[in-house]
Amino acid sequence: MGPVIRRPVAVVTAIVLFLEGLGIAGLQWLLGTVVDRQQMSLAGLDPDAMSVSTKAGGVLFGLYFVFCGVVALLIALRNRPAAGLGRILLISVAVVHGLLGALAVGLVGWGAFAFMMVVLGLVLLTLMTYDRQSGGAGVVSGGDGDVDGPSDGPSAGLSDGPSHGVERSVPVVPPAPSAS
Repeated sequence: MGPVIRRPVAVVTAIVLFLEGLGIAGLQWLLGTVVDRQQMSLAGLDPDAMSVSTKAGGVLFGLYFVFCGVVALLIALRNRPAAGLGRILLISVAVVHGLLGALAVGLVGWGAFAFMMVVLGLVLLTLMTYDRQSGGAGVVSGGDGDVDGPSDGPSAGLSDGPSHGVERSVPVVPPAPSAS
């Protein structure tokens, strides 16, 4: 996929993760407030401790989603794949959405499951379209979007200038067998 398709996917992923982070933090804050005002207790736990921990957990979980959204937005702006911590964060948020989707289908319903799977698909599409490694043999990625540096393989030097993130397929010809 070219940069024309990749960037909107990463931007949409970032926006969805931002909104989801704000939604999770708001919902947890609301639940903490309800527990506080009702003075609810579960198995003898202190209601104030439950309220504060619910609010703190919601804020932290919301910040986690917002931070993952920032990583997706940086991917779109830089037009390069995530590396290191950013890639780990996007993989972890994909796993979280898979687990939340499995829980949501039983607790909330199929609509919540569908939403979680759409977000999971967006995160995976962002990871896959900006994958560092090309899927097939003999694909040369050159230009401004290439973060791996110069290639030392059989296709080194085949690029005729910057390709601005466009991948070209170059056939790989195996060496001819020797006649001896």
